[in-house]
Amino acid sequence: MKIGKILACAAVVAVAATACAPGSSNTAGAPQPTGPVQTGVPEGQARLKLVSTPESGAAIKAVIQAFQAKHPNIRIDYQDTNYDDYNKSLNLSLASDQAPDIALLNSVGATVKDKLVRDLSPYAASYGWDKTYPSSQLDQWRVDVDGSTLGRGGLYAAPAGFSLVGVYYNKAVAAKLGITAPPASLAEFEADLGKAKQAGEVPLQLGNSEGHASFAIQLMGQSADGAEAAAKWVFGQKGATFDTPGNRAAVDRVADWSRNGYLPKGVNGTDLQGAVDKFTKGEGLFFIDGNWDAKKIADKLGKDAGFFAFPAPKATTIGTSVAYAVSAKTKHPDAAAAFLDFLRSPEASAEEFKAGFMPADLSAAKPETGSLMADIVAAWARVDADNGLVGFNNNATATMNDKLTSAGQELIAGKSDTAGFVSAVQGEWAKTHG
Repeated sequence: MKIGKILACAAVVAVAATACAPGSSNTAGAPQPTGPVQTGVPEGQARLKLVSTPESGAAIKAVIQAFQAKHPNIRIDYQDTNYDDYNKSLNLSLASDQAPDIALLNSVGATVKDKLVRDLSPYAASYGWDKTYPSSQLDQWRVDVDGSTLGRGGLYAAPAGFSLVGVYYNKAVAAKLGITAPPASLAEFEADLGKAKQAGEVPLQLGNSEGHASFAIQLMGQSADGAEAAAKWVFGQKGATFDTPGNRAAVDRVADWSRNGYLPKGVNGTDLQGAVDKFTKGEGLFFIDGNWDAKKIADKLGKDAGFFAFPAPKATTIGTSVAYAVSAKTKHPDAAAAFLDFLRSPEASAEEFKAGFMPADLSAAKPETGSLMADIVAAWARVDADNGLVGFNNNATATMNDKLTSAGQELIAGKSDTAGFVSAVQGEWAKTHG
């Protein structure tokens, strides 16, 4: 399974930027609204249709109920389809005479280029969404004049909840090693890896049969280069490159970790869930993974499970949002936009958190003190404050996950080096983005 599918199955929607290409910095996309937009829930009766996937459905159905309880004049009919079929049929549905009013957007692809969804920029400005969401969280849904380059231009979806990748750690293993707190720097992180190796523990649990060594490389690379620079490459923006000092140093380190015995045996033959299973059995001090596996890890390790944002002066993470768009064909754009604005409310945020997402309103995240979810919320708060969310490198092109997987396996096996890895990855990116 590719990264995007793994995340979808874990109730996380990845930004699958499969059609990105360079372009200018002007706004484009669906027909622009004419005249001022109306904010707030319109008077009168309105009936909307919302489509989503089961992975995101539990949260959004509860949000719909909360919205309708406050605004009974607006009825929202919910419909879901399994992830693969949904992505294949969404554009056809949006182009049909029975188009939904609101739709989960898993990728911009041809949806924006074909003008099937509305530019929400006027609503974002009127509602002040930029005051709720850091720019990195909205930029994942901005699309340029070419209809595919991400990170700038019109805004075509509004976030509901967020995923993030960080570092899980086993507190019991850490205590045996005399480690009393999560590392505060990369140097401390690597020192802890060395302590674990010397004591006969697995320093860093990892499964790389699906390319998850790329998580470690991306976290270290963007921590050094900065979230803004890293995001430009993920977004497919002209002039971006993977060949940066931060990425080169990150690839060097992963190669060193393999040579130093910091990675588990059979790493290239183990998938993500196999690594999760090993970690929950006590094999590993650290484990780089996303919040989609938090429940499984918490259920198995209990109070011994901890989590922290990857150590860096500014907190960055890999992640994306569950986001909803408004159909270009809707007869009720103001009502649909009012529902999207409700996604950042305390009521909606509480429902998103129950479903395992990080909410727009962090005050609605009320985990048990000392729990794994409390650690995850604290890590997200750091990333949120530092505007450090970056999309998945694996989704920079339709074929990038395959390249990162093969290049990472060769690197760990000692069959390639940093120059070869960086060249292979940038070459794959250039096939799509030029």
